[in-house]
Amino acid sequence: MKKPVKIVLISIVVLGVAGLAAGLFLFNKKHSDLNKVKPDFKIEASIIQKEFEENEASATSKYLNKIIEISGQIQSVKQGDGFASSINLKTGSEMSSVICTFSSSGDISGLAAGSDITVRGECSGFLMDVLLNNCVIVK
Repeated sequence: MKKPVKIVLISIVVLGVAGLAAGLFLFNKKHSDLNKVKPDFKIEASIIQKEFEENEASATSKYLNKIIEISGQIQSVKQGDGFASSINLKTGSEMSSVICTFSSSGDISGLAAGSDITVRGECSGFLMDVLLNNCVIVK
């Protein structure tokens, strides 16, 4: 085999192995424990929902992928069956709420509608509702 062909084949194999290693690393990467992370913002559910409703582009650039500690009153609780559980926080809007999704290990069984709560999560944006993922209850 000619030397240039051999170099190209070796380069392709090395790049393939590097790509596979990077993919496996990202796939197995653990989420940070939000109980130990300082939030980027502390805000009320009604205020963040109003910001997204009034200027979605500005609020998205401000909050997207940021850790937010949010306080409000529970509107509803949805306990997942081995899957993610969630709570909806009231915002004063009939059309929109703040949805806080917990991992399968998050225990929200003791929560009830009408209770006040503070949760910390990562903002995923706004789709008629403000979405927070990987939430934990702030004690």
